[in-house]
Amino acid sequence: MNIPKVKLGIIAVSRDCFPISLSIARREAIVKAYDGDLYECPVTVENEKDALSALADVEAAGCNALVVFLGNFGPETPETLLAQKFAGPVMYAAAAEGDGDMINGRGDAYCGMLNCSYNLGMRGIKAYIPEYPVGTADEIADMIRDFIPVARAIIGVKNLKVITFGPRPQDFFACNAPIKGLYELGVEIEENSELDLLVSYHAHENDARIEDVMKKMAEEMGEGRYYPDLCRRMAQYELTLLDWAEQHKGAREYVVFADKCWPAFPEQFGFEPCYVNSRLAAKGIPVACEVDIYGALSEYIGACISDDAVTLLDINNSVPKYIYDEDIAGKYNYRLTDLFMGFHCGNTPSCKMCDDRAIKYQLIQHRLLEPEGSDPDFTRGTLEGDIAASDITFYRLQCDSEGVLRSYIAQGEVLPVKTRSFGGIGIFAIPEMGRFYRHVLIQKRYPHHGAVAFGHYGKALFDVFRYLGVADIAYNQPASLPYPTENPWG
Repeated sequence: MNIPKVKLGIIAVSRDCFPISLSIARREAIVKAYDGDLYECPVTVENEKDALSALADVEAAGCNALVVFLGNFGPETPETLLAQKFAGPVMYAAAAEGDGDMINGRGDAYCGMLNCSYNLGMRGIKAYIPEYPVGTADEIADMIRDFIPVARAIIGVKNLKVITFGPRPQDFFACNAPIKGLYELGVEIEENSELDLLVSYHAHENDARIEDVMKKMAEEMGEGRYYPDLCRRMAQYELTLLDWAEQHKGAREYVVFADKCWPAFPEQFGFEPCYVNSRLAAKGIPVACEVDIYGALSEYIGACISDDAVTLLDINNSVPKYIYDEDIAGKYNYRLTDLFMGFHCGNTPSCKMCDDRAIKYQLIQHRLLEPEGSDPDFTRGTLEGDIAASDITFYRLQCDSEGVLRSYIAQGEVLPVKTRSFGGIGIFAIPEMGRFYRHVLIQKRYPHHGAVAFGHYGKALFDVFRYLGVADIAYNQPASLPYPTENPWG
């Protein structure tokens, strides 16, 4: 409910000294090969007036993303004006030869794509260009399928508001959030006090919807896996956030939260917010812990790309050697330094956790905030258990303390190995993690939080970050490719 729906249109372009019929026939072949929701613009663009007519047509059809197809060489000015004047993301692709004779049926789109790219650069226009943007109808249909999640993320980011409550906790300044980077990306931000949230929470005390949310929480967790006396407070809080999102999105369509969740929150609200945060993440509304603004933005990009729930975790602790020796060595092709435990108090959606998940209490906060030896009270409310085995992509988009946007992406998996620990936690395996940890995460001063998408989405994330203008996109490089800061003698 918080992720864009992509309505894609395709416009063919044709240079006037080439047969327009070539572009039309090749466009029709792509639409047939795609066999999905792809609006076919009937206007084939040869000049600037055609470009305006085509844009009016796709906009009237409700398209929010566009494929510009060079069925032949293509007119470089009109075809680049399409991207300049269209409000959404635009992909460019060109026709391969082979569907006609090589005299009157040769289109030279391979050459035309070079002129197109050159003109896009001169105009400073961002566009999505596939790794090899020349293909047959079937191949371009596949390129379009790859473009869909990228387009969904770009549309989402450009229409996103990040809503925050409270300043970052003491000693968590690593989650720095220069506003400049958000504005460069086209993201809006609204910063609020924790008191604003508390006032709104109290205003929902007698909300008639609370009983229904309590019922859904109980059904989600199952008997014996939650605290019945906490349910009303947590349901009240969930409705508070959902109403705030709706009432404060303003001119934007989509919302994420970055909230201060300790130390004052549990004592004043009477519970830890983690389980509610997990439920909102499952609805496509990530709630980042510790007012991690760029963590929330990163989560949202992953949710758009995967069209699935995501989470935010600490790159938390090493895996003990005894666990490695007992459950991993000889069973999985990873070294101990390829592994780490991703942890947070309990914000990971229940659909991404093992069956032993349950709402519990935050052990660290209990030590800090409640009397020694007492039973947990207001530090209850975390969703704990091992994270289920899955392919994952661990990534982050960050604006550093100098105001420079940078990012990292690493694909791996969560192993089906018990952590023997607390919180929402899993054993993550990423090839060459040790080197990546030292020469990307430490070297480039990334914070301890990383976003997690449940699947391998590195390709789409890379394309989104590149489209957004992020120049530094780091990844876990293989051993054969040293990092610039890596000591060649080990």
